[in-house]
Amino acid sequence: MEILVAVIAFAGALLAAVAAGALIQRLRDEPEGWLVAWTVAVVGLCLALGVIGFGYLAGFGGVTFRIYQVTGSLVAPLWLAIGLVQLLSEKVPPRFLAWLFGIALTFVSVVIMVWDPLKTEEMGTSLPTGSTHWNVPPAYLLIGAHTVAVLVMLAMLVVAGLKWRNGDEYDTDNLHATVVIVPSGLALVGAMRFPVPGLFTTALLAVAAAAVWYTVLRPLAPYEDDDEDDFDDDHEERSPRREERSQRREERPMPLDEHRMTPGDRPMFRDEVPQQGGHRGMPEPVPAADLPPAPPRRSSGLGDLVAEYRAGDEGLRGREVDYAARMAAPLDDGPSTGYIMNGAPPMNAPANPPMTPPAPATGALFPGADLFSPAQQQPGAGRPSPSIYGLLTVFTIVDGAGEAFDRLAEATVEAVRRGEPDTLVYACHAVKSAPLQRIVYELYRDEVAYRDHQRQPHVERFVSERQAMVLATNVIELDVNAAKVVPLPMVTY
Repeated sequence: MEILVAVIAFAGALLAAVAAGALIQRLRDEPEGWLVAWTVAVVGLCLALGVIGFGYLAGFGGVTFRIYQVTGSLVAPLWLAIGLVQLLSEKVPPRFLAWLFGIALTFVSVVIMVWDPLKTEEMGTSLPTGSTHWNVPPAYLLIGAHTVAVLVMLAMLVVAGLKWRNGDEYDTDNLHATVVIVPSGLALVGAMRFPVPGLFTTALLAVAAAAVWYTVLRPLAPYEDDDEDDFDDDHEERSPRREERSQRREERPMPLDEHRMTPGDRPMFRDEVPQQGGHRGMPEPVPAADLPPAPPRRSSGLGDLVAEYRAGDEGLRGREVDYAARMAAPLDDGPSTGYIMNGAPPMNAPANPPMTPPAPATGALFPGADLFSPAQQQPGAGRPSPSIYGLLTVFTIVDGAGEAFDRLAEATVEAVRRGEPDTLVYACHAVKSAPLQRIVYELYRDEVAYRDHQRQPHVERFVSERQAMVLATNVIELDVNAAKVVPLPMVTY
């Protein structure tokens, strides 16, 4: 039996050593707190298993007993619990307190466990228990450390479950990891606190190391994004997992901390006085300034240039590209890559239709102008307002979901066109050279208008229903330095 336990212990030590190497390699690319804590725990498990194997072959003594108890009974469960705090806490204070408490408790306990004399140093080739050999100070320190580790692990299991209920894929992976780590840690504490055969204690130590290794390789593996390096070829280090989560959450809707708007509601204009009864009145239409005839429209080419870069066209990257020529005016009457909220009459329509209301001074003509008009006219010359807020969002959609995404986007654009006067531009583009990509270009009068936009029912519907169609999302915030806005040629059906 001693030989069997020794073989299991050495095999577990080898597994723990491999897991520790994988954790250290991951730490080089992703310096996360939970990785540091679990690396300490796995190194402790590796030392404990190695000492157990040696003790079952050559017999235990005072030194091997202390090493086994410090690493397997104190360090491993305590730092598994601290790693869970580092993983699940999004605020800095809890993570800092966990570091401070864990380091202080570990240092004090190790000093006492190393220097405090044992009750007896008579040990054989069987696994010695702590209650038989420790005096009062180390024994109570281990009881306190085990109690703290158990309470923290159970609390983190509850926290992971609560986050998972209303969370995203990160919270699902965190719950998966917690469900794997917590039972292993609790079993490890039980094996150290109660009389358990040495074979089961050794097996539980090896299982705890395997659980950490599995957790890091599977649920907490780095999120692979095929588009991650497209905009930065020199990117060598992986972004921390917490930063990846923040970047992906930028495109999620903001919490509705104010009045939820009904489909018939609309944002108030900043110069509009609320009417009695809480209903929002209609502002008076603002007549448009006399504008000179617009020259032929030039396509910006933004969607094609971004898509071409993301598509990785090596042929074009290997030679110089005349981007000025690429930005030249197209031969057709307008872009075929998207649709925009500011519609215009057909090109063959009469110049002055009898019933057409005056157009807003933004230069955008749209059907239904009698429903609303912008609160302020855009001056004929000068720089754009510095408060204008812009976004460029690049979606990579699921193969076969293009038509469904386009229908959803078109309905959203129509709702934005009719009910969001402070949304200046809301355009959805398809990409000629990348059929699985869509680019949404947004300009708002200011950030207040952007927040009003996010609270609209049609935007909430767009965000929720597109989740099943989108593989990856890249969001770029914009400032407008210079701009020219003219009506887009529209096609009537």
